[in-house]
Amino acid sequence: MADPRNHRMPPVGVHLTTDVERRVDGFRARVQWTDPSTKKRLGRVSHVRTKEELEEFFDQMRKATETGTDTTATLAEYASSIGDRWKRGLDRTSTGENYAIGLRLRVLPALGHIQVVKLTAGMIDRTIDSWETNYSASTVKNTTAALVRLLDEAVRDDLITVNPARNRARRSLHQNATGGTGSLRAHAVPDLPTLRKLADACGKVHQSYSDHVMLAALLAARGSEVAGLHVGDVDWRNRVVKIERQHYPGKGGLVLKQTKGRRARYVPILDALEPVLERLTQGKQAEAPLLRGPRGGVLTTATVRDATHWDDLVKTLGLEDLTRHGLRHTGATWMADAGIPLHVLQEILGHQSIETTKRYLHPDHRHLAAAARQANQFLSAPQVRRETPRPDVPRL
Repeated sequence: MADPRNHRMPPVGVHLTTDVERRVDGFRARVQWTDPSTKKRLGRVSHVRTKEELEEFFDQMRKATETGTDTTATLAEYASSIGDRWKRGLDRTSTGENYAIGLRLRVLPALGHIQVVKLTAGMIDRTIDSWETNYSASTVKNTTAALVRLLDEAVRDDLITVNPARNRARRSLHQNATGGTGSLRAHAVPDLPTLRKLADACGKVHQSYSDHVMLAALLAARGSEVAGLHVGDVDWRNRVVKIERQHYPGKGGLVLKQTKGRRARYVPILDALEPVLERLTQGKQAEAPLLRGPRGGVLTTATVRDATHWDDLVKTLGLEDLTRHGLRHTGATWMADAGIPLHVLQEILGHQSIETTKRYLHPDHRHLAAAARQANQFLSAPQVRRETPRPDVPRL
């Protein structure tokens, strides 16, 4: 059984005494203090090999008296000590659960044995590199986000001064679902005829899969948001669809909750979607689900994938890189190309940051050419010279 004295940490504000005993294989270092509550004399012992390790041990104990944190804790020990505090602000039914899985299955097995204070950006970079070769982009995103949140708590606890995972997370988490940066349009459906071909191919399995494709693309909506639509969300008077809820796979099964942005947004009804909406709303009550699967169940992206053999289907259409979420990218890309103002597009897509919306803008310089034409027209227009009236000068 391990000696509990070797895991004690001095409480905040106590006075430490130290002593060292040289051994054949190094040093025996000890710190002692008086417990403020019991007045008992307590201590901690460590066996180290070098003078550098000796000083490091004493520095860790002194820091504990200043911050109240265990600076010797491994990442696994620290995660256990703070419990679910790192999940604050997360949706526990979906995002929080996915992050927790990433922490348990990937972060702690890879880095849990390392002391928090000894984690470096290089260690984290190499670990994420290995994840990116073995897991999908969304899995890496959830896993890295959990690591970032955990180390953010270590910064707040004064265990470390800088989060070594944050810079790497900025590079990795800004990639899209296909692993590239700024290439969302390269993995969207190129035009409406191709979208119709895709929908028709899915419709051969069941009409509901065809409708899912059209709704997700032409509303620029997530699959979970399409599943959450009610008939009453279709506003024919104003020709908009209100998106305010989603059916999402969460802990214990599907849950009905707010959208990712946690607020309702309105998407205009495009002409190509009108016949689909007319058919799905006809004769139904406002509170009825707008779309359900062949057996009346909720259509998730996973059920669409499995039922339509999605990967094989998109490959036959020359859309090898198209994911189900790529349907949302499709609608967003088309609206951006149509010239919808950026701030309006941001509202339609429900993005918190306009920087996210900017990724749908065309990467070439067509907008610069248009600006140049506008400026040239202005400069080439005949200039009307205005004569400034001269004040009357009194004659002498």
